[in-house]
Amino acid sequence: MTTPAAPAPAPKKDPMKSFRGIMAGTLILEAIVTALALPVVANLGGGVSTGTGYLVLALILAFVGACALLKHPWVVWLIIALHVVMVAGIVLMTALGAVGIMFSLVWAYLLWLRHDVTKRMAEGRLPSQQQAAQAQAEQAAAWKSGEHPKP
Repeated sequence: MTTPAAPAPAPKKDPMKSFRGIMAGTLILEAIVTALALPVVANLGGGVSTGTGYLVLALILAFVGACALLKHPWVVWLIIALHVVMVAGIVLMTALGAVGIMFSLVWAYLLWLRHDVTKRMAEGRLPSQQQAAQAQAEQAAAWKSGEHPKP
């Protein structure tokens, strides 16, 4: 009989924590770029006190506020909803919709990377997992051969 393969060892560092940092940085960058749309709204969109101005301000606050919620698994859906609203803003101001489309493409790429890292982590193919698996195999071989490695 064959024994089932051992589960892949956990990586030394959690890659998803690093991904949350990337998400936070992207959200802050998006808030800054959206804030740069305020002068455009003031000059071309009828003023900051119009519906377009309030939409831009709400999006800025929502992007910054989403940074505090990144530890929750449902935050990805919140980010997607924010981008749907931002892209729909193309009706009110073309520049806002264009920025929304650009950042939607960035988020699509980031979420694809997240999926790929999660898949590789489950398969044990991350470089940090390869090193841990190799060290475990060497230690097991040493014990079987009678050579007891020093701690």
